[in-house]
Amino acid sequence: MPLEDVYSFTQKVKEEVVSNTYESLPRLKALLSAFIRINGKIVLSSGEEKILLTTLNGKIARFMYSNISTVFNVKCHMVYEKFEHFSKNQTRYSIYVEERAEEILTDLNVDLLEEKISSDIVFNDDTICGYLAGSFLASGSINDPVTSNYHLEIVVNDQNYAKWFLKLLSKFKGAHMEAKITTRRGKYVIYFKKSEMISDFLIVIGAVQSCMDFENFRVNRDYVNSRNRVTNFDNANMKRCLDSSTSQIEKIKYIDEVLGLSNITNEKLSLLCSLRLENDSASMSELAEIMSKKLGYEVSRSSINHLFRSMNELYERLEGKNE
Repeated sequence: MPLEDVYSFTQKVKEEVVSNTYESLPRLKALLSAFIRINGKIVLSSGEEKILLTTLNGKIARFMYSNISTVFNVKCHMVYEKFEHFSKNQTRYSIYVEERAEEILTDLNVDLLEEKISSDIVFNDDTICGYLAGSFLASGSINDPVTSNYHLEIVVNDQNYAKWFLKLLSKFKGAHMEAKITTRRGKYVIYFKKSEMISDFLIVIGAVQSCMDFENFRVNRDYVNSRNRVTNFDNANMKRCLDSSTSQIEKIKYIDEVLGLSNITNEKLSLLCSLRLENDSASMSELAEIMSKKLGYEVSRSSINHLFRSMNELYERLEGKNE
């Protein structure tokens, strides 16, 4: 298979993952932790330690830059350089986290020399999903589904870390994913060959549309065996959206009971809470569109996501006071 075909589908999966909204801060932190653990380096500049992350994908670079800056309120600096690889022009993006490197690594439970994966950063299925997503963004690839040679892999430097990664997969309760380890040019490759496990992995990391594309090619080969799985994926995606909406509504009702929505000082957040109660099945994009009409200017899906994070923080504060 041509290299660009493999890269093409890998790029599609990764760009879908970074286009998702991450309402759950623990899940987002798990993603960042995995990406930094696999991809990150500590560099010294002007006598200070900085975190260096590199990627060949501009959307991944912007995602990391934006979320690290927002979550930790730190300054980041991004540069890019053009280079030629096998007669093909490529761009390498470098993100420098310029302050509080040690504090960020500690918060994300990242030790670049530690081979274990901390249970403080991955402690349930939601955070495992985030960690697997970050790992795939850092060093994952997948064969194009047009071939019957199904293969998804994540490459790491340490053998023991690879073994801990398999233990992490075994702890996930939502799907059965049994990977294997091999070596290649001094690296350790964690891989799946079974198409069902690859599909499950794509769902777990949030690449739902890519999974559907993957399944469509399988359907062409074996329609009868694939039909039920495609339906299940649709239902799983719908259930995930409904579960998220239900959780938000429960928290909003609690906030309204304890504080009152009209007493929320952030007017946008107060409006969003009211709109969610009125539109219990609306997606993030639909809520952004409704709010834009209400306010008279455009509100992005990303803004909606950040507001829901603020809602979660408010809910946790109120709940903590009443315990």
